[in-house]
Amino acid sequence: MAQDSIPSVAIVGAGPSGCYLAQFLRKEFNESRITIFDTLPVPYGLVRFGVAPDHVGTKAVAVQFDRLFERDCVEFIGNTEIGKDKTLNELMNDYDIVVLATGLGGDRKINIPGEQLRGVFGAGRVTRLINSHPFETLDELEVGSHLAIIGHGNVAIDLLRLSLLEPEQLAQHGVDKDLADVIAPNTLSQIHVIGRSAIQDAKFDPAMIRELSRIPNVRFTSDAENFSVDNAEAKKRIEVINSLVASSTVNATRTVNFYFGWQPLEICGSTKVEKVRFKSNTDEILELRADAIYSAIGFEQAKDAAIQIETLISKDSDLEHGFIFEGLYCVGWLRRGPQGTIPVNRTDAKKISERIIQDFREKNLVKVRE
Repeated sequence: MAQDSIPSVAIVGAGPSGCYLAQFLRKEFNESRITIFDTLPVPYGLVRFGVAPDHVGTKAVAVQFDRLFERDCVEFIGNTEIGKDKTLNELMNDYDIVVLATGLGGDRKINIPGEQLRGVFGAGRVTRLINSHPFETLDELEVGSHLAIIGHGNVAIDLLRLSLLEPEQLAQHGVDKDLADVIAPNTLSQIHVIGRSAIQDAKFDPAMIRELSRIPNVRFTSDAENFSVDNAEAKKRIEVINSLVASSTVNATRTVNFYFGWQPLEICGSTKVEKVRFKSNTDEILELRADAIYSAIGFEQAKDAAIQIETLISKDSDLEHGFIFEGLYCVGWLRRGPQGTIPVNRTDAKKISERIIQDFREKNLVKVRE
């Protein structure tokens, strides 16, 4: 490859999507300057700060990414927020190809009265805190005896499981001891897990529910009706919840209650959370005591993110293939929304790398620089 046809590549975001993309592009552009920028001082984003600390196997992908910087000559520049410390235009002037891989770091709002009360915490924030994210602090986190987790996805189940572990177990997985005592206090006796979806439509992975059955001294209950369905995946979700409830300890000192098909209506309290109310599709009201609430209903781009992707998109953009405009692309959750596991991000990165390589071959995106 001639020197003047070797593109330089900047990737904004050192999470799994950005790192996977760097892997694919390095294979094609083996002589290119490839740089990954991140706001944080260390790479790996979601892998380091978003995966539950007891899921060691999932976090192990970081070892694979280490090779990018140790062997493949990919440069990492941390403590740099593109859009503030360096403008996007400056970055695009310095590099031939720029890819936004910043993910979606903001917790989606429930958008109900009382959400501003003390004691309401976004699941993303809590997970980052558990993983010692440098920008997160304990603030006024206090779980108390009654915790409500709103959401039925894997993040909600992660937080449920971590809340049921002993503080010593959390500490063994690298969680700060003081924080472990806050996340899983010995005062915690009731956890409510509530979501909008019916049980057959819930988003959790059945394997994560089976993990819960290995935790001692917990009684599980569910308000889901026992019925048969034809869909195989829906059947697995119903069966795994029923099995968890049937096999749990009746006289346990801790209880986890699963509620399905309830829409959040209102969080009540004077200055701090005291209870939360829900409504069913038949207008039945459910009212639950809560000393703290974890909202695990999904993610969105943080409102204070320096680069807002919607301001960059035009009618000529092709987000299906990660193309924003010539020389600028996006990948991962920022491109397709907050869905999919880390392996899905690998598939996504491969797809976008193929579009970038195709565009380079057809248009030769290398800029003429004096």
